Amino acid sequence: MKNGYFGRFGGRFVPELLMPPLLELEQAMETILPSPEFQAELDDLLRNYAGRATPLTFCPNLSQKLRFELWLKREDLLHTGAHKVNNTLGQALLAKKMGKTSLIAETGAGQHGVATAAAAARLGLDCTIYMGAEDVERQSANVRRMRLLGARVVAVESGSRTLKDAINAALRTWISSQATTHYCFGTAAGPAPFPRLVREFQSVIGREARAQMLERTGALPDYVVAAVGGGSNAIGMFHAFVPDESVTIIGVEAGGTGEPGCLNSAAINLGRPGVLHGEYTMLLQDDDGQILPSGSISAGLDYPGVGPEHVYLHDIGRVDYTIACDHEALNAFQALCREEGILPALESSHAVGYVLSHADRFRPGSRVLANLSGRGDKDMDIIEHALGL
Repeated sequence: MKNGYFGRFGGRFVPELLMPPLLELEQAMETILPSPEFQAELDDLLRNYAGRATPLTFCPNLSQKLRFELWLKREDLLHTGAHKVNNTLGQALLAKKMGKTSLIAETGAGQHGVATAAAAARLGLDCTIYMGAEDVERQSANVRRMRLLGARVVAVESGSRTLKDAINAALRTWISSQATTHYCFGTAAGPAPFPRLVREFQSVIGREARAQMLERTGALPDYVVAAVGGGSNAIGMFHAFVPDESVTIIGVEAGGTGEPGCLNSAAINLGRPGVLHGEYTMLLQDDDGQILPSGSISAGLDYPGVGPEHVYLHDIGRVDYTIACDHEALNAFQALCREEGILPALESSHAVGYVLSHADRFRPGSRVLANLSGRGDKDMDIIEHALGL
């Protein structure tokens, strides 16, 4: 990466009023973040508050049926229920050392909002979460959790009333409150330096998983798979494996219902280059450059863009980005529940859904490692409705 770009993607396309806090954050990344004091405090929070290291779970029942080994990196077992807390603890600690007194954040499925609220409470910071009004309705359990943790939740009624609009609202607020406030961006997207910062905090996933696979099996996985929305859980998993040429890496975007003309969130597969939320990336947009609505049964993948490092990895051919649809995610959810006793988030279910639906792509006897980025408690209302339970 150079000057905030990954190849030709990334950058910093923001109003002049947002340049000072972004440059301040970039400076903090160069001075505060690498310091032994910061790293020791973050390590303590991740181990003794968040619950790292997370386990690596072998799926014996599904593996027997699939005729290859299916392994799961269990980010669902972290405090607050997803990988998001890796990033929020890092950013909250950095913000506190920068002298900030409050955090703002956007959230889609609510997991980043809950993780930001928890980090703010732990570190004594005020917290405001912006959430699309549609997501407030379909993820009401997480809204209640955020409020119990002391956060103020603002329902965003504009636009599609989802994650894209929550980010817009948070960025507008940051302009007027930057002296005291840090914007705790939730995914590996947005204006530089956020893609690099979020990847820095999430890359613990892949580092742990790589070491755990070597310890448990004596070898690296043959395939690494993760769901891709904005892209933080995926880049966190992929980063440690990118140099390993023997490892095939697969990113799974959300295809919606899969019906002709349906809404989807597959920006890499079905989008085109453009600028959104301060970055040059692949976007779902029409011929006039207007952002198209995205759609997925998973609120956390319901976003019309993707982080720039993912687009770069696609361009150089290092990662294969593909699509799983709602029904594949629901099938994977049920399979993990009934075969392995695990309730995965709908986001993670897209990654496992692709593996189950395309089992013939994976060599018999090979090792397939999927990132289980979160647990499915938050999705129970959606799942029960979709499955008619």
